[in-house]
Amino acid sequence: MNMTFEKVYLACGSTDMRKSIDGLAAIVIECFDLDPFSPCLFVFCNRKRDKLKVSVRQPHIYIIGVGCFTVTV
Repeated sequence: MNMTFEKVYLACGSTDMRKSIDGLAAIVIECFDLDPFSPCLFVFCNRKRDKLKVSVRQPHIYIIGVGCFTVTV
């Protein structure tokens, strides 16, 4: 599956990594004032800044994915 994204948005501060896709969508709506179904990537990090959660949603495919990635420096 080939996907293209218009923009990548990085959430400032820390996000509770226990949040589901719906919780992350609420952050996108309330904090970014954007549509979570826009063709964009939304990236969130935890308090220690060593994990990322990436949210991707598109209208024709309800949820493409949410992944948690460990960041090593």
